[in-house]
Amino acid sequence: MTEEAAPQRRGRRIMMDPGERDAFLRTQRTCRVGTVGRQGAPHVGALWFCWDGRALWLYSLTRSRRWAQLRQDPRIAVLVDDGEDYGELRGVELSGRAESVGEAPRTGAACPELAEAERLFCAKYFGLPQMPHDGRHAWLRLVPAAVVSWDFRKL
Repeated sequence: MTEEAAPQRRGRRIMMDPGERDAFLRTQRTCRVGTVGRQGAPHVGALWFCWDGRALWLYSLTRSRRWAQLRQDPRIAVLVDDGEDYGELRGVELSGRAESVGEAPRTGAACPELAEAERLFCAKYFGLPQMPHDGRHAWLRLVPAAVVSWDFRKL
């Protein structure tokens, strides 16, 4: 979370501290990404992601509805959650503006700004030392303007 990100006002008793939030975001595998279409209709889809402690990195198909909507309107909300029983529920909601980083679609051209995200992502999902590029995906970065978290295990 950036220094400028809005502080969480409600649910302080069950909110995650920064270390808990970072550990949660580093270990969870799937997020739900919400975007807004031209007519204001919401669209939500699941996506893999990685967290570098400051930004959420999304590796999205460039021919997806999500990509097209974010090019028109960069506002985004992302939900990462876990748990089945009520007392196990926990999650983080991040919102702000998504920005494209690097080439789109990504073919692997040198981009120092993507080095850490690609290292984290390929280790997390592929168990590889280098990111495979398929020429169909590209990177989106969300440096959250607001973050809300909860961990019902604290109740």
